[in-house]
Amino acid sequence: MQPLPVLHVAWLGKKSPFCGNVTYGLSTTAALRERGHRVSFIHFDTPTAPLSRQEDNPPLPIGDHSSGDSREVALPYLVKSQVYTIPSPGAQRELRESLERLRPDLVHASLTLSPLDFRLPDLCQQLGLPLVATFHPAFDAGLRNLAAGTQQLTYQLYAPSLARFDRVIVFSDLQAELLERLGVRRERLAVIPNGVDPCLWCPPPDGPAAELEALRRQFAGRRVFLYMGRVSTEKNVEALLRAWRLVRPEGCVLVVVGDGPLLSSLQNGLEDDVVWWGYEASQQRRIALLQLAEVFLLPSLVEGLSLALLEAMASGTACVATDAGADGEVLEGGAGIVIRTQGVTTQLRTLLPVLRDQPVLTAELGRRARERVLERYTLTSNIDALERLYKGLIRTPMAA
Repeated sequence: MQPLPVLHVAWLGKKSPFCGNVTYGLSTTAALRERGHRVSFIHFDTPTAPLSRQEDNPPLPIGDHSSGDSREVALPYLVKSQVYTIPSPGAQRELRESLERLRPDLVHASLTLSPLDFRLPDLCQQLGLPLVATFHPAFDAGLRNLAAGTQQLTYQLYAPSLARFDRVIVFSDLQAELLERLGVRRERLAVIPNGVDPCLWCPPPDGPAAELEALRRQFAGRRVFLYMGRVSTEKNVEALLRAWRLVRPEGCVLVVVGDGPLLSSLQNGLEDDVVWWGYEASQQRRIALLQLAEVFLLPSLVEGLSLALLEAMASGTACVATDAGADGEVLEGGAGIVIRTQGVTTQLRTLLPVLRDQPVLTAELGRRARERVLERYTLTSNIDALERLYKGLIRTPMAA
């Protein structure tokens, strides 16, 4: 295959607040830049100056795609959260002016659950720009709980608009089948799973590592069971806590890393075997926490394809996750333990003592988890697939 020509990609996504969408956007655009592509990152923030006067964002030379340089454009917003964004009234105009000025080869929108998402097909069609979406919302194809039903409504709301994008990237065949049933043509859907860098997210090094050694001293030899993610209803942390408090596995500690609307209500005073870590901004410390953990637990009611799960697997940590979204597919065949979204507390109450008493089992699960990532879920393979998708769009644009 001939190498992909250097492209200028206008990436519309999120840089804050921290969530899986942010991680996806930052890691993907960084990888594209490393391959020489130019990326202009357009995101919701407070512009420092009117677009026409932003000295740190000068117009790009038309047709000059010779470097991996990048530009950043801030769009004004009224409300921004981990779940959704409400743009300011002038955001659409500023987005159009940005695209007219930047003259990218294509637009890739890592959809932010914003009203602006629905206007992108018309805008890009008017400007003659191919439009790619990555559709992140979590799901549970079985509709087995209230959270799954709510997310199904999100899919139903978005499907008519997604049908007008040139390509829609999803993370699994299950997700593609759901959108196809809702009217998005199969040829417009591209299944490209999330990917992680297995050189960054890796088992503990042989030599000294300052962050890891500090954590080992902090937990004084106790075996660490870890949850890392948003503390919210759909993540079902409450069910995990109920199981943990019923079992109280001796010599073990549950570390909950993350923030969210349920954090204060789930905390239950002082508990020696539960550590509420909170939000962790340092990537190196998150890596060390996963390297330290013996078991990673993800009890979600709905999911897309959890980056935190892939990071834990790449780190060689034994993983237990529900079959929500694509997470069950990731762990199937012995790469981890898959539980149902229904009855999470009961299932974990049975599993926790086994995981406590069988360190050989957890070590083997961790080894298999990393092998699975190396086989299917590396960032390199993700970017390879993305470049092929871009190449197809530039050469053979989709008919309306």
